Amino acid sequence: MDPKKSRHEPETSRPTLADEPDFSNSMRLTGAEWLVVGLFTLAMVLLAPSLWSRVEKFEIEPDYRIPHDLSNDYWLYDRYSRQAVAHYDTMLIGDSVIWGEYVTRQETLSHYLNEQTGEQRFANLGLDGVDPLALAGLVEHYARSVSGKNVILFCNLLWMSSPRRDYQDPEHFDSSHPRLIPQFSRRIAGYKEDYSYRIGALVEQRVPFNSWTSHLQAAYYNQTDIPSWTLEHPYENPVQPLTRPLPPSDNSLRHPPIPWFKSGIAKQDFPWIELETSLQWQAFRRTVDILQRRGNRVFVLVGPFNEHMLEPASLQRYLKMKSEIVNWLEEAKVPHHAPPALASDLYGDASHPLAAGYAELARQLKDCLP
Repeated sequence: MDPKKSRHEPETSRPTLADEPDFSNSMRLTGAEWLVVGLFTLAMVLLAPSLWSRVEKFEIEPDYRIPHDLSNDYWLYDRYSRQAVAHYDTMLIGDSVIWGEYVTRQETLSHYLNEQTGEQRFANLGLDGVDPLALAGLVEHYARSVSGKNVILFCNLLWMSSPRRDYQDPEHFDSSHPRLIPQFSRRIAGYKEDYSYRIGALVEQRVPFNSWTSHLQAAYYNQTDIPSWTLEHPYENPVQPLTRPLPPSDNSLRHPPIPWFKSGIAKQDFPWIELETSLQWQAFRRTVDILQRRGNRVFVLVGPFNEHMLEPASLQRYLKMKSEIVNWLEEAKVPHHAPPALASDLYGDASHPLAAGYAELARQLKDCLP
């Protein structure tokens, strides 16, 4: 003992176990173990979507269309488009008019085109609710396999009929596919999602693992994430839903197949957007460019819109816009068909034909397609 210290002064002791951090409920990994965890995570991110596509049975059949409940399942859309380009030579791309809102899958435009040619040449790549801004994102990120093919691209002027539908109204934003639109465009005044959602959408567009996990949630877990699903089903095996098959091709009727004037729809006075300021029109032109740069032979179908439903002043504004669109297609040397309106009783609403309307449109296209 140091003689200079008092005999009553305690000696400095080493830290006891009580002074050390408590790791009793934790697991500390070594550097090598963290490396193994990192490599395993990387392998999952890179390989899981590809491996799952081999496990999950998905075979397209004649007149296949994406199930309506999976309209936001872009990983499935990507997978379907890959199979479609391997089996068909012409892709029909567009919104619910191509998908077939008032008809079964055996009454769509692609069905009648196949029926007329006597062979399976036309694939229905329509998706419900996908306006031109969303369509550009869909084609850019989830239809990359569509290259070197014939493409019939549908132009629905309904999306340019008002500031709200054109995303210019700062008070209203109503998109069925917000994860597909440009996430940081100031021109979309009504888009108010927080930054974490927008960044997540950008990552999902570029990382297959993220769109794959969204696919699992949509196809097997009732559109919810797995932790939420387990809370709602505490006594069920969380792996059990993955053993179910994919939902089959959609053959449902979304609405009664009756003419618009028999379902109580009144005539409309749509204001229509000036074409040079329309966000939807700019996005449609971008979609044409994306498809052409991939070596596709693009044919644009303009409408036909239900002109019978428009008030006289609105009809004149619509015809002016339609004429301007046709002029642009001609100047850009894009093959196209802009048919006159079908008979009034062949429409279910402003833009969706009934079965007989699709059959008539297919007959017209037969003589126009290259």
